[in-house]
Amino acid sequence: MLESAPPKAWGLVLWLGFGGLLVCILGAAAGSLIVMDRVHQDETRIRKAFVSRLDALDQIRSQIYLSGTYVRDFLLSPDPSGAAAEVARLAGLERDSSNALGTYAHSLEAEERDPFLALRSEIEAYWKILDRTMAWTPDQRNKLRDSFFYDELIPRRNAMLQIADRIAIANERGLNRAEEQITASSDGLRRSLIATYAITLAGGLLLALLTVTRTLRLERELERRLEENTRARADLQELSAKLLRAQENERRSLARELHDEVGQSLSAILMETENAGEAATAARMRDHLGAIRTLAEKTVNEVRDLALLLRPSMLDDFGLVPALNWYAREMTKRTGLNVVLSADDNADDLPDEHKTCIYRLAQEAINNSARHANARTVEVEVKREAHTVRFSVRDDGAGFDTRFVRGLGLLGMEERVRRLGGRLEVDSRLGRGTRIAAELPIELIPSKNGHDAHSYIAG
Repeated sequence: MLESAPPKAWGLVLWLGFGGLLVCILGAAAGSLIVMDRVHQDETRIRKAFVSRLDALDQIRSQIYLSGTYVRDFLLSPDPSGAAAEVARLAGLERDSSNALGTYAHSLEAEERDPFLALRSEIEAYWKILDRTMAWTPDQRNKLRDSFFYDELIPRRNAMLQIADRIAIANERGLNRAEEQITASSDGLRRSLIATYAITLAGGLLLALLTVTRTLRLERELERRLEENTRARADLQELSAKLLRAQENERRSLARELHDEVGQSLSAILMETENAGEAATAARMRDHLGAIRTLAEKTVNEVRDLALLLRPSMLDDFGLVPALNWYAREMTKRTGLNVVLSADDNADDLPDEHKTCIYRLAQEAINNSARHANARTVEVEVKREAHTVRFSVRDDGAGFDTRFVRGLGLLGMEERVRRLGGRLEVDSRLGRGTRIAAELPIELIPSKNGHDAHSYIAG
């Protein structure tokens, strides 16, 4: 279907095809940049959140370790001023621990929520216990420090550190999941790019194949047109040369006819006129005048026959069908060929160029059938249609091979038909006769009142 598309439609297909490929490439590139930028932003955000939570968790761990150290120093300090300093340090450490917990709480993952709440609960309980411990008197510190340190402080600190480790593991799992999501996004982007570029490549290959096919077809068409043009020029040159020779032959034949027939008749008339002038008796004069009349009538008939052969006046006076009937009768009378004419009544309502073309085609075809084909019967058909006139001549003669025989008559026929925009077909086989068919287009000239006029123009 595309091969037979007109040039404008083919150009539109190429524009749409290559434009679509360009849009696909640009869309794929823009989509890739957008997805890559989003993946990069997500990766940066996830890593920042992971590092922030990890730092907060490390800070909480270090504060738990330091709190144990400060409590130990507080319990072992004999000096009230040293114990007060340790209490101040623990108060600052408690504030830092509370801030670190608040920071971590802003970026919790679902998996970390329960361990984090447990850790916060343990830390708050841990600081409450430490707050009560900081209110001990020196006697209470000396009495309860060992049991408190080993039975209360260290187990709670270890429990909190274990919870912190669980949170760290959950944090790392969250990072791994995020990285898996990023990897999946990257894989999806890769698959999308591969599919897009595969479609683009397939479309490009298809367009390239169609373009190459179209180009090769146009090259073959151009070569064929060039060959036809070359053959047409050669045929025209051959036709021109043959027309010149035919013109010279026609002039020679016409001159011979005028000299041999008309000239001799006129010379005989002159001689009879002189003899009539020298006649001694009226009877001899009447004999000479009768001979002159006979010669004059013969000369008139010969001149009329020559004029009719050149162009029959009845073609202009009476129309195409009467002229064809006259020529058919003349050929039957002169050659014995049975010429059968079948013509529509409205075939006379044609442009002059069409009537002349059809008459000359019939004249040439019938003459060839009589001279070269040894035919017995020739059928001539003229069929008038709405916008076309069809003409054909068929004989039962010897036929010929159309591949090798291209005489002046056929070239002249083709030239006449081509000049009127028509088509000529020659179908002939050896021993099976010949058929010459022509189709000439005609177009009605619209009149001013909207009806079709009775005049025509060549198609």
